[in-house]
Amino acid sequence: MENFPVINLESINGEERKAVLEKIEDACENWGFFELLNHGIPLELLDTVERLTKEHYRKSMEQRFKEAVASKGLEGAQGEIKDMDWESTFFLRHLPHSNISEIPDLSEDYRKAMKEFAEKLEKLAEKLLDLLCENLGLEKGYLKKAFYGSKGPNFGTKVANYPPCPKPELVKGLRAHTDAGGIILLLQDDKVSGLQLLKDGNWVDVPPMRHSIVVNLGDQLEVITNGKYKSVEHRVITRTDGTRMSIASFYNPAGDAVIYPAPSLLEKKTEVIDKVYPKFVFEDYMRLYATLKFQPKEPRFEAMKSVNTV
Repeated sequence: MENFPVINLESINGEERKAVLEKIEDACENWGFFELLNHGIPLELLDTVERLTKEHYRKSMEQRFKEAVASKGLEGAQGEIKDMDWESTFFLRHLPHSNISEIPDLSEDYRKAMKEFAEKLEKLAEKLLDLLCENLGLEKGYLKKAFYGSKGPNFGTKVANYPPCPKPELVKGLRAHTDAGGIILLLQDDKVSGLQLLKDGNWVDVPPMRHSIVVNLGDQLEVITNGKYKSVEHRVITRTDGTRMSIASFYNPAGDAVIYPAPSLLEKKTEVIDKVYPKFVFEDYMRLYATLKFQPKEPRFEAMKSVNTV
């Protein structure tokens, strides 16, 4: 855990910019994850979002979870249950159009806080994409443009709670997977851990840190960088004590965005390029991902080579 990349953005515009960019580069190449401090989102907003999310879960979701998921029971299970996740979730869409006003059971304070939070996260996601462009030698705005399609990016939030589980060895909070989309920004519980990533064949804890934003890269950034950056398998393990809060926001390409390796990254003659990632329309990839989410990503990339959608 001591090696998990924690990046302080406070000095990104000062003399230490080069050092911060190098840390981000190393995290993108070797971890697919990093944790941000001093990211520019007001800490009181993070506190409000956390408080209202936990209140909403207790009032509107907890009992429903107990009746729906927990009622399936773990009694009689002979081994690990592979077709369910021990989680309670709902989804908010922000871009291209918000659905926050349509979600039932949310207090006005909660709607307002989530709307403000989403606006701040959108700006942070775009700032991070430009830092990645700088590291990759791509023009500023390249990645945002690559995601844009005809209507602009898709941006949404999965609000999840992972309740205590009586038999954590039998079920995961969320089974291992890589994320299909672009760049993911997570506000996670700072007391109850559970998120793990796969690093060199071992599961490594993503450390809970107060007021941090955890960033991870999705499959589309792996394609655009032609494998220089990697999306990394991760999971949530269950615990017998404590409910873990997770608010993951996904800044993804538009459905009609055409995704392919950045040509300038293929032109660099310094290293031998042994494989080129496919070119495809993002919504076609998502259709495939919907059925293969919990399986390795490599066959998905291979399958897209034979889909002549572009």
